[in-house]
Amino acid sequence: MTAINAPRDKYNAVWIIFFILGLGTLLPWNFFMTATMYFTSRLKDPPTDLSTNVTANSTMEGVDTRNVLESKFNNVMTLCAMVPLLIFTCLNSFIHQRIPQKLRISGSLTVILVVFLLTAVFVKVDMTPMTFFTVTMIKIICINSFGAVLQGSLFGLAGLLPASYTTPIMSGQGLAGAFAAFSMICALASGSALQDSAFGYFITACVVIFLAIMSYLALPRMEFFQYYTESNRSRPSEDEENKLDFLKNEKRPVVSLMDDEAKPSVSVINIFKQIWVMALSVCFIFTVTIGTFPAVTVDVKSTVANGGGWDMYFIPVSCFLLFNTMDWAGRSLTAVCMWPGKDSLWLPVLVGLRVVFIPLFMLCNVQPRYYLPVWFSHDAWYIIFMIFFSFSNGYLASLCMCFGPKKVPQHEAETAGAIMAFFLSLGLALGAAVSFAFRAMI
Repeated sequence: MTAINAPRDKYNAVWIIFFILGLGTLLPWNFFMTATMYFTSRLKDPPTDLSTNVTANSTMEGVDTRNVLESKFNNVMTLCAMVPLLIFTCLNSFIHQRIPQKLRISGSLTVILVVFLLTAVFVKVDMTPMTFFTVTMIKIICINSFGAVLQGSLFGLAGLLPASYTTPIMSGQGLAGAFAAFSMICALASGSALQDSAFGYFITACVVIFLAIMSYLALPRMEFFQYYTESNRSRPSEDEENKLDFLKNEKRPVVSLMDDEAKPSVSVINIFKQIWVMALSVCFIFTVTIGTFPAVTVDVKSTVANGGGWDMYFIPVSCFLLFNTMDWAGRSLTAVCMWPGKDSLWLPVLVGLRVVFIPLFMLCNVQPRYYLPVWFSHDAWYIIFMIFFSFSNGYLASLCMCFGPKKVPQHEAETAGAIMAFFLSLGLALGAAVSFAFRAMI
């Protein structure tokens, strides 16, 4: 069977389902990350004023008034998210052939849904700061562990379809952050108490994840999806049978030999040799991104607000909403433009140039600071840097993830997709590790 004989994706239903699944993949992490105001408000030393005012979590100029749990929350949260993501993405490359795909994807989404339901319930439960910190980190570890299995399985599944079907996953992941940031802004704008807003915020996440589960269950019914999955399953099974026939000197050994030569066995090392540029590129992209966002970027203070209402919305809008909106725009652009090409030297060059964003953000008005001067104090500089930082992250990462599985033969595409997902997660983990150093240098 060839792509010429493939049925049409009616109403772009499969594309939309992969978009929703991509949304569900990163939505949990983004909802936790953008809710830092709520989490840190519950980490204050008692007695405390749990006001909705964002300045309750701010610092006096030049003096860090936060306790240890508050000041280290963003770094520890990122580390507890990215290390399990890396470990379980690696494990997924071994278990994806032993555990059915349906169980890996639907099971992971179900566990994430349960954890979010518990998170919503815990909003109403009083805990000591240390207990709340510990429980929150356990939930983050759990969500990102199952999220890694979900992400690796999803990219592997998309590797069986045409290259354009990796784009909706990347686009959905980009929208996840924008959706989470917009939901938090709406919660703040509602004027409700911070904990009441957080409850509605996490319930919203539960609804979206439930929608992702329903979408995945509908996927096998799509004729377009059935065509590609069945054609990719049938070819390996036929080759496997031919190999057995040849080894046992049974029927038609000559044909078996030709089939065996026509389709070499899948080797992870050989596949990596073909996609190493894409794999290392996506790893470097996310090392730079997570190294600075949110550990450094979330501590930038507005110099324009002067205690006005903009103080409350500066980080939710300029950091989280702007980053995720432009990241989504960059990911989505690959649906209509894929420059530079998969073999172009410009791609790794553009990836390497992103390292300049690290010093640029460190020289913004990050507070508190002890070593580096402030070169870019005005809010406009921070916003401009964030636009280019986030757009380049989404666009270049999406290009790499699309090109990786397409640089190998079709029967190796799923393994290549899993390798790319591993290096993406490796970049996230490395970024989480170096974020401690980046923040400490300021």
